[in-house]
Amino acid sequence: MNNSNFEKWDQEFRSQNLFAFNNNKNALLWLKVKAISKKLTMPKFLEQNHIQLNSTTIKDQNKELFSKLEINLEQSLSLLDAYLCDINNEWYHMMGVDEDTLKSELYQIDSYEWGGDQNNSLDKHLVNMFVKKISKYTELQSKRLEIQANAWNYVRTSWYNNWTSYLIESIFKHHPKVISAVGEIKSVDFFIDDIPIDLKVTFFPKGYMENTIKSKLGGKSEVSWLIQKAKENEIELNRSKLASEISEKISAAGHDEILSELRDKRKEVIKEAQKNKIDLITWLYENQGEMRFGAENRLFLVLADSSDLSQSWKMKRAFEQIEPAVNNYLNNFSSESLNIIDFVFEKKSYKSLADIIFVVK
Repeated sequence: MNNSNFEKWDQEFRSQNLFAFNNNKNALLWLKVKAISKKLTMPKFLEQNHIQLNSTTIKDQNKELFSKLEINLEQSLSLLDAYLCDINNEWYHMMGVDEDTLKSELYQIDSYEWGGDQNNSLDKHLVNMFVKKISKYTELQSKRLEIQANAWNYVRTSWYNNWTSYLIESIFKHHPKVISAVGEIKSVDFFIDDIPIDLKVTFFPKGYMENTIKSKLGGKSEVSWLIQKAKENEIELNRSKLASEISEKISAAGHDEILSELRDKRKEVIKEAQKNKIDLITWLYENQGEMRFGAENRLFLVLADSSDLSQSWKMKRAFEQIEPAVNNYLNNFSSESLNIIDFVFEKKSYKSLADIIFVVK
């Protein structure tokens, strides 16, 4: 058995050179074989297509199947596409989710709080904040309600994120141009016209806003600018350093025009990002967390409430805006839709294909 091509693509995938998988049918075959190479999916594919393998382990079957299928690429890719669609449809059927009811349920969430640091697991947060810091049991007992609130906020917000993501991804996967990777390939959620794509649903990034808006505020951060405006209008701040607290005091003093000016500046940043997508896409690649780093092709769905960015979390359930934006994008998708992105992460250069769908309130 000649596994040279299999090993080649395996190495490219492991080294995060996902750009090499674009516009290469042999690489596409490797990805789609990987998508079905699980104990529950591989046997059914083999049975349906009357394929016999000598290998017994899934790992070796993966290699052997790839070698057999690459002999006739076009036919093999068609077989895999049909099977991936069947698996995806079965999965939705097994889930048995009433999407209309779910969409209504999501509107019962009235706040977006993580119960600690959203970058950490709940157990780490509880250990760091309560287990290791408190040595007296009576003091720990006094924190019971706070601990319960942390756990509830974490579960509630995670639930909201899970099911809004499910519904958003479903919009993509129900489109005829999209073939699902059935959740089995790290870095690939689906294929659009045979281009492997990782979907990233995100809010307009706070860090990008903070960096970009300075040029519109005389080189100052939002907090420094607000403090300056408060001083100019003789508003007492009592050493406040939180933008939300300063904004509230400015509003209470009857100077909403200051806050209106700041909102207009934020809207300008969002509009400029929509016109110059590559700058924001590059920022998103270069500022991803080290633990979740990836150089795969990405389609970013960026959600923003331009009047109040802190309320952008509600946009994840704004399906009446999201669905037409996604379908319009996919209806008009072509190989030219994706931009080549060159970016640097941890002093190493990468290349990817990416684009952004903006949904802005």
